[in-house]
Amino acid sequence: MKITADTNVLIRAVVRDDEKQAMAADKILKNAEIIAVTLPSLCEFVWVLRRLYEFDQKEIAAAIRALADSANVALNRPAVEAGLAVLEAGGDFADGLIAYEGRWLGAKTFVSFDKKAVTLLAKQAYETRLLH
Repeated sequence: MKITADTNVLIRAVVRDDEKQAMAADKILKNAEIIAVTLPSLCEFVWVLRRLYEFDQKEIAAAIRALADSANVALNRPAVEAGLAVLEAGGDFADGLIAYEGRWLGAKTFVSFDKKAVTLLAKQAYETRLLH
């Protein structure tokens, strides 16, 4: 079976706070020929792990890398790596994805009111502009 995994399936597999759902998640994920993991799902995954389960950035990055390294997982690896670069630098995973996808769509400059995001992305060779 080729599946798209919803965020809650990924969360159950990692957090294991509901044993019945964790077992169901494990079964479908292990038996899937392909697991499509979307970027919105990964943004939700990061948010839930950080806000609800209080995972730190290092734990979240490790969970994403383990998922991405699974043989049956299909995802936009360059975008995920861009998100991880920002996350591991102390910023938000989603900001890395937004900047990456914007560049991919033809944008030249990442603009934001978020000083931290602008600073971190500038350090990663993105053209940025902080709005006031």
